[in-house]
Amino acid sequence: MIIADRKSLEEIQDMIKEYKKILLVGCKGCVTVCNVGGAKEVGVLAATLKIARKKDGNPIEIDEKTIERQCDPEYVEQLRDIFDQYDAVVSMACGVGPQFLSEAYPSQKFFPAVNTKFFGGAVQHGIWEERCAGCGTCVIHHYDGLCPIARCSKSLQHGPCGGSADGKCEIAKDVECIWDTIVKKKIEQGRLEDLRVIRAPKDWQTARDGGPRKSIREELVQ
Repeated sequence: MIIADRKSLEEIQDMIKEYKKILLVGCKGCVTVCNVGGAKEVGVLAATLKIARKKDGNPIEIDEKTIERQCDPEYVEQLRDIFDQYDAVVSMACGVGPQFLSEAYPSQKFFPAVNTKFFGGAVQHGIWEERCAGCGTCVIHHYDGLCPIARCSKSLQHGPCGGSADGKCEIAKDVECIWDTIVKKKIEQGRLEDLRVIRAPKDWQTARDGGPRKSIREELVQ
């Protein structure tokens, strides 16, 4: 799941300070799950912006719309009949959302209300942690289902750096040293020898370093 945080009210206000009528668009995907950009959050932000602008003597008209996914042209198309009725559109989806909107409606101005953070999941209510770096070639089977690419601060693949202590990363006491966890799991399973295997260097061409990526399902392409 993509994890995101909403931008500060001050930053959002600054982006739309010149506009009198905006459409605030939410997404029922990942940002709804992490309580950032669903219908509820759209309503809260709309009300907050209206109050703030009225207080500043610069009232604003805001309409709300939450679609199934902003990363799917089928649902983005639902805005076709209304997108040009506004001075600007503010997206509360991850960074993919406003780009899809902008590509679909090039004559409109789009702004992001959200900062995309990482791929992760909920470790407890209200707390999400990173689990995947989207590197394009998953290697977690070598590490008993744990990812050193995303969860080691140095993305080390052949063991810890030597700077960790008491199971914590050297960068911060509240950051788990994933290599400490991997080694302990190997020991518990009696498979510590797995870590003696010399593996070929990772092919980073499948990561973002190789340029924008594309996934094609030939059976689905018409």
